Amino acid sequence: MDMKTATALRRLRLVSAPEAVSFLLLLVCSVLKRTTDFNAVPVMGAVHGVLFILYVIFWADAWNRVRWSAGTGILYFVLSVLPTGGFFAERKLRRETEDAVIASRARREGVVGSS
Repeated sequence: MDMKTATALRRLRLVSAPEAVSFLLLLVCSVLKRTTDFNAVPVMGAVHGVLFILYVIFWADAWNRVRWSAGTGILYFVLSVLPTGGFFAERKLRRETEDAVIASRARREGVVGSS
């Protein structure tokens, strides 16, 4: 795995969990807006919007660099629109990155073929 691909996956992984947290907080703020006088929806909406846009940009970059199958690429996008999907995406991306690094090291050391 080259450095740019690893960086693309790392960026996507790092924005996944904060995007999920902001989505959950936005849902809580929406409920509080309807049930109390507390209205933080405009602020949380903006925060979540920025994080979601970053997620989509990083997702597109990672998909382009890693060359995921259509199913994998779509899975990561669908996870971004589910309230807790970002947590699952982060965990799955961490495993995928670790596996790719291990495979890359093994190829470099000649342990496995580079086919």
